[in-house]
Amino acid sequence: MSGVPRAPFFLGLAGLIPFAWGALTYLNGDLNDWGRQALGPRFVGPYVQLFYGSVILSFMSGVLWGFATKTSGSKAATCYAMSVLPALWAFLKTGGGPVSAGINLMYGFAGLLVLDAIFSYWRLTPTWWLKLRLLLTVVALLCLAVGVYL
Repeated sequence: MSGVPRAPFFLGLAGLIPFAWGALTYLNGDLNDWGRQALGPRFVGPYVQLFYGSVILSFMSGVLWGFATKTSGSKAATCYAMSVLPALWAFLKTGGGPVSAGINLMYGFAGLLVLDAIFSYWRLTPTWWLKLRLLLTVVALLCLAVGVYL
């Protein structure tokens, strides 16, 4: 991850902990039992991933909104409109059961990566942004896939 500043890199990795924890507690019954007792049922398995994933999609809408402030006119209007899509997606598509919500979160994160690429192409992001976002997105998708496909 050369070129990515240390703070965003390590904070981004730390932001993956709830996704990884959810996958681990889904795969390991003893860890799941411990997590349920110590943290509560909402903080294990796919449930922690689904809630946290919705929060992160909403957070990323705010990040994209911030990038939209770097432009003006019709391009700014387009960027502002695109920036609200991840939060709206999370709000509208994460109801229902854990499998459908997990699949929809996976689509949401894939779509967010497309938006990241567009904002990067328009030079509204730091030069290292897309490299970091690709890594974080792949790991989040792999972790979400545990709850959806296993």
